[in-house]
Amino acid sequence: MNSTDKLASEVCHVCGTNEDAAKTIQKLNSQCFCLSLPDGALKQALKVELAAPEIFDLIEQRCPHVFSAQPVFVSASQQRAMAAVIQAIETVVAMPAFREKILRDAPAIAQHENQAVKGVFFGYDFHVHDEKIGLIEVNTNAGGAMLNAVLARSQRACCAVMDDIVHDHSTVQAFEQDIIKMFRQEWALGQSEHATKLSPELSTIAIVDDAPTEQYLYPEFLLFQQLFSRFGIHAVITAPEDLSWRDGGLWHGHCKIDLVYNRLTDFYLEHSNTNALRQAYLADAIVLTPNPQAHALFADKRNLVIWTDPQQLQALGVSTEVQACLLANIPGTEIVKPDQAERLWAKRRHLFFKPNAGYGGRATYRGDKLTKRVWEEILAGDYIAQSIITPGERISGSPELPAQMKFDIRQYTYNGQVQWTAARLYQGQTTNFRTPGGGFAPVYTISDKDLTDNPQKMHAILC
Repeated sequence: MNSTDKLASEVCHVCGTNEDAAKTIQKLNSQCFCLSLPDGALKQALKVELAAPEIFDLIEQRCPHVFSAQPVFVSASQQRAMAAVIQAIETVVAMPAFREKILRDAPAIAQHENQAVKGVFFGYDFHVHDEKIGLIEVNTNAGGAMLNAVLARSQRACCAVMDDIVHDHSTVQAFEQDIIKMFRQEWALGQSEHATKLSPELSTIAIVDDAPTEQYLYPEFLLFQQLFSRFGIHAVITAPEDLSWRDGGLWHGHCKIDLVYNRLTDFYLEHSNTNALRQAYLADAIVLTPNPQAHALFADKRNLVIWTDPQQLQALGVSTEVQACLLANIPGTEIVKPDQAERLWAKRRHLFFKPNAGYGGRATYRGDKLTKRVWEEILAGDYIAQSIITPGERISGSPELPAQMKFDIRQYTYNGQVQWTAARLYQGQTTNFRTPGGGFAPVYTISDKDLTDNPQKMHAILC
């Protein structure tokens, strides 16, 4: 059995969830009103532990609804099922036939096979509802990982029974060390391909985004900068137009850049303000992570069409085990075509429409909210239609907050392995970080055995 078949077999065995455990999880999310972010804890973590009072002040001013005080509960079998879907996708993306199919039609820059890097902070976003999970999309520059590390530093168990569930400081510190290892691993992978062009050691990182100081998650950039500094890596936060290509290198002022942590939503570096970055990338003079090829292979939403089409999966040679996992856990997706307009409009109430190149929930629409004007725009644009899977629900239990909020689960991964799990609470059509009481929330994973065989513990949590 080769490695791909072995992985497929493993995926097949863990792709299901425990129905009884899922029912108890639903009860916890609707009846447990524990708070894991007490007043003052975030301020303590940022001002004292991380010596970053200015970041706390900025979070309060810029994004007051980025953190939720309530945790979200999932079962261990739900976690395993999500990890299995991630592994199934990684299996397909690694197949030469899939890569050839995608890259053949991708922009030229995505076909640049220059580095063996994997791409930092992929985000696999899931809806979890009852015993079902559904992968909604994959992001290759998922934000929020460092914010979730700070949130974990701030968490407190509100009762003794929660002590073994809440993340402790050693877990958070291990995650932060894993982040540094990940960036150094990306550097090593780039170095292995182009050792003559790159410096012997990773010493400088540029965190790049458009107008970074104006970004909603700018506080996270500052947290990354601080983390890199703690491990002896100099980091600058910059817009792409403030970089220059000269003397065979990428420069920020007098600082030569080794690695670019890419937070741009110009995924293929097509805008004129990325000229220097694009030249350095194509000349293999930097490590760019994540890069355009990663976006084409993982995050282009048209890939969801392939991953949910048994005929295309069969034609690619995907094993029956991996096919079963993908088809059971990714909502059916198709490309919106004008000649299918009448059929899609008729079933619109069961569909969610997303632009192929969209991000952050922009220009996405639930079918039951569509107007005829928006429908015409969708037909004229490049959209996919995805079957709706209901998001999970979290009850707040507070008269000061919305009684009921939706949530999704984001799995932060590197090279197919889950590094951290977070939830995002919200109201409305998509995640928005605008809901009082919403935002990033810690995820507490409880073993199926406790959920099904330990009623005393579950009763203690609910009480």
